[in-house]
This record gives sequence, C-alpha cells and structure tokens, in this order.
Amino acid sequence: MKKIAVFASGTGTNTQKIIEHFRNSIIARVTLVVCNKPGAGVLSISANAQIPTLLIESERFFRGDAYLPVFKEYEVDMIVLAGFLWKIPVPLIAAYPEKIINIHPALLPKYGGKGMYGNKVHEAVIAAGEAESGISIHFVNEIYDDGRMILQVSCPVLTGDNAESLATRIHALEHYHYPRVIEKLIVDQE
Repeated sequence: MKKIAVFASGTGTNTQKIIEHFRNSIIARVTLVVCNKPGAGVLSISANAQIPTLLIESERFFRGDAYLPVFKEYEVDMIVLAGFLWKIPVPLIAAYPEKIINIHPALLPKYGGKGMYGNKVHEAVIAAGEAESGISIHFVNEIYDDGRMILQVSCPVLTGDNAESLATRIHALEHYHYPRVIEKLIVDQE
C-alpha cells in the first residue's frame, strides 16, 4: 500500500477527489495532507476524512530540512501537489525523484510559471484569445511548471467565457483525470 502526501494551499477540491478515489483502494491511500496556509479549506477536508495534516512554515521548508524527517516518519511514497503555491525545494525533489507530481490549469508551457495559478491563468488564456485551454499533469523539478509531462487534456475556450466559466470546465478535467493519473503512476512504478 503506497502512502500519498497531498500538498495544497487552498479550498482543496482536487484533494477531496484524490482522497475519495483512494479511500477504498488496495494500492494507495492519502495518509498526510500538507498545507502552508492556516485556515485553508483543505484543512477541513482532511479533518473530515480523518487524515493527519501538517501545517508547514516557509523558513523550515526552504532553508531547513524541508520537513523530510516528517515525510520519512509518515513513510510517504509519493507527493501530489494539488493547488500548492510554493516552489518545491531541491532537497525534497532529490529525496523523491519522479515521485512528486503537479497539476496545472493550462496547457503548459503556456501560462505557467511563478504567479500563474487559478483564475490568473484563466484570465490570461481568455485575454490572449486562445481557442483552447486544459490541464497539464507533470513531474516536478527545480523550475515552476517545467517537469516532464505526464498528461495534457484540452477543452475549448468558448465565446463569452470568463475566468469562472472556464475554471468550471478545467476543474471537471482535473477532478476526473488527476486521481486516475496518480493511480496509473503507482501501478506502473510497481
């Protein structure tokens, strides 16, 4: 049974879908939720699911031990970023090579990088007049939104779309594909 740590900074809708997907799984389970924002909605989701949470602070994460001893204590096998807004420090990437994945709400390499998250991404896509957007699931490396691509799925940008209406379609793609990609990666790495 593989142990997944989900890192999230916000409301936690992707975290919720991942927890639900693996709740009765025989191959993996979410055993830790890591958050950098006190009061974030994801903390309620993990509490309701009776999953331990780790509230991290930047000094230790970036200039300390990156919480590696805690992840070892929880026997974390894979780290899944689900709306986590901090860059992952190199020691953590080195400790989990090709075992940290991220989801981004656009078709990378477009509309990625520092500061490109949530509605900011959707607003940029619409402002540029793109005909399509989508999701990108990729491995994490030292550069924002740059790791090796695992899956991209597109959807149309419709006439009259605003950030919220596009986000609704993007979230549907995220909620469907992300748990399944995580499961496939775990099975393929066995």
